[in-house]
Amino acid sequence: MIKRLSRYMAGDGGLDKLAFQIKTLEEAGVDLIEIGIPFSDPAADGPVIQRAGLRALEHNVSLRDILQKLTEIKDEINVPYVLMTYYNPVFNYGLGQFAKDADAANISGIIVPDVPLEEEAELKTVLKGSDIAIIRLATLTTSDDRLKELLDEAEGFIYAVTVNGVTGKQAGYSQEVFDNLSRIKNKSKVPVCAGFGINSRDAAAALGEHCDGVIVGSAIVEMFNNAEDNIKKLIPKKNAVHAK
Repeated sequence: MIKRLSRYMAGDGGLDKLAFQIKTLEEAGVDLIEIGIPFSDPAADGPVIQRAGLRALEHNVSLRDILQKLTEIKDEINVPYVLMTYYNPVFNYGLGQFAKDADAANISGIIVPDVPLEEEAELKTVLKGSDIAIIRLATLTTSDDRLKELLDEAEGFIYAVTVNGVTGKQAGYSQEVFDNLSRIKNKSKVPVCAGFGINSRDAAAALGEHCDGVIVGSAIVEMFNNAEDNIKKLIPKKNAVHAK
C-alpha cells in the first residue's frame, strides 16, 4: 500500500495551532507527518513554504519551542512524525541537547537537506541509541555510484526529490522522473517516498506507481491558510497516495 505523507510548517499561524494542524492531517488519513522547522534561509524550499516559515518566525517560533510543544502533546498523536529542518537551528540548539529533546518529543526521523552524506557523521553520532532516523535525499541527478553510497546504511526512508529545483507546484512529471523513482526503489532496502511539487491526487497516484509513498507539502501549507476543508479532498484514500 502506498504511504501518504504530508508536510506543513510548524508555527505558521502561531504555535498554539500545532496540535490542531497535526490532528487535522491525522484525521485526513496521512500515514506520516513531516513537520517543517522555520528557518530564514531555506535553500530547498519554494515561495509557499518560504512564506510559511517567515510567518512562523514572525511569531518567534523556534526549534526549541516546537520540540517542547510536541513533547506536551505527543500522547495525543497517533501517527509518526519527522522533522524537516536545516542544520543551523540544530547546531545552535546544541547537538546533544537536540538529540535528547527530539527523542523525548517522539521524533521518528530528521531530514536535513543541507547536510551531505560526507558531513552526516556528527549528527549520526549524537542520534545513536535513539529511534530517530536520518533520512537521506536522492535526486534526479544522483549517479548510480552516489546512490549506492546513499543507500548504504540508509534509515527510515529515502526522500526521492522529483524536480531539479525547490518545492512548489509542478505542471507535470516526465518519464525521467518515473524511471528515476523505479531506479531508486529497485536498489533500496528501505521505503522510497517521492516529494516536491505534488499538488493533486492524480499526481500522487502517478508517482505512487513507482515508489512506496508520496509527500505533499506546499499544497497543504496553502490549504491551512486558505482552504482548510480541502485537505481531506487532497489526501488520497488508503489505496492511493499523498505528498510535497
